[in-house]
Amino acid sequence: MTPVELSRTVLHAVRRAVDQGELNVTVPERVVVTPPGPGGCGDYATNVALQLARPAGQPPRRVAEVLRPYLARAEGVGDVEITGPGFLNIHLERSASYAVVQQVLDHGERYGYSDALAGQLVELRVPYEIRAEVLADALARIVGSQGGRVEVEHREPVNLRPVPAPEDPAPLGLDAARWALLHPAPHDRPRISAEHLVQRESNPLFRVRYAHARTRAVSRNAADLGFTADIADLGFTADAADLRFTADTVGLGFTTDAATPGLTAETGPAAEHTLLSALADHPRILAQAASHRTPHRLARHLVTVADGVLAVLPAVLPRGEEKPSAAHRARLALAEAAGAVLAGGLSLLGIDAPDHL
Repeated sequence: MTPVELSRTVLHAVRRAVDQGELNVTVPERVVVTPPGPGGCGDYATNVALQLARPAGQPPRRVAEVLRPYLARAEGVGDVEITGPGFLNIHLERSASYAVVQQVLDHGERYGYSDALAGQLVELRVPYEIRAEVLADALARIVGSQGGRVEVEHREPVNLRPVPAPEDPAPLGLDAARWALLHPAPHDRPRISAEHLVQRESNPLFRVRYAHARTRAVSRNAADLGFTADIADLGFTADAADLRFTADTVGLGFTTDAATPGLTAETGPAAEHTLLSALADHPRILAQAASHRTPHRLARHLVTVADGVLAVLPAVLPRGEEKPSAAHRARLALAEAAGAVLAGGLSLLGIDAPDHL
C-alpha cells in the first residue's frame, strides 16, 4: 500500500465515522500520511485527528479514538496505535508490503506513472541557459510520466529560471553534468566539479548508479544459482549480521569516516522496512516533482532508494554452502523492485542506468 492509497483509506475512515454520526465535521479533501516521527511507531502516521479536532469540537485524542476502529478494519491495515496528542500510527499487514513490491515488478521502470495530469499542458518559458534547458527537458519527461505534456519556449516572461551553472558542465560528461544540474533545488547554486565523477560513497550519483548495477548483478548471480525472485516470504526475519552493510561486503573499495555522509547502518527487518517505505513513496514523489516542477525531489529520492537497497543487497545471495531459501527469493524480489525504480527514475532525469559499473 502506497502513501497515496493509505491517504485515501484514512479519508474513507473519516467519512464512515461522519456517516455513523460519531464525528460532526466536513470530510477534508486530503490528509497527510508520512513515516512516523520521533515517539511514533508502525509503518506510517497521520495527524488527521489533530486536523479535525477544532471543527469537531473535541480533543484530538478523542477524535483519534473515534477514527481508530474504522481505520483498523480497513483492508491492508494490521493495527493502529494512538501516540502523543492524537497521532494515528498505522501498522500495515505484510500483504500490503507484498503488494508494493508486486506493483513495482509488474510495472517495471514505469512504476509510479499515472494520468494525474492527463490533458494538461505545462508551458515552460526558459532563458537560453544550460541549466534551464536541462531542467525543462527533465520536467518534460517527468510531467509526461503523469500524463501531461510540456511545451518549452524561449520568451519573456520567463517562468522557470533556476540559478545558472557557474561554468560549463560539459567536461563532466552527459550523465554527471545532468546530475550536477538537477540534484540541487533550482534556487540553489549547482557545483560543477570533479566530485561528480569520483567512485566513492560521498558521491550520490555514484551510489545511485552503483546500486542499480548491483541489483542487476545479484539477479544474474541468482540465475546462475538456479533461483528467481518470489515475494511470498517478504516478511522474513534475518540475523542482524546478514544485512549489516559494510564497504567490504558490497565491494565498493572505499572507507568511510565521521566526516563523510554515509549509508545507513540499518540491519535486518529495519533495512527491509526502510526500503519498502521508499518504494511505496515513489509514486507520490513523481507526482510532486511533476506538479511542483522540482526534478531535484526525484533525484534525492533515488539516493534514498539506493542507500536502502545497498543495505539489503549483502543478504540476497546464499553464502558458502547455504542453499537458496524463500528468504533469499524474497530479498531478490525486493532488490529487483528497487533496481526498477532506480532505472526508471534515472531515465526520467535523462541519465543512464548501467547494468555494469
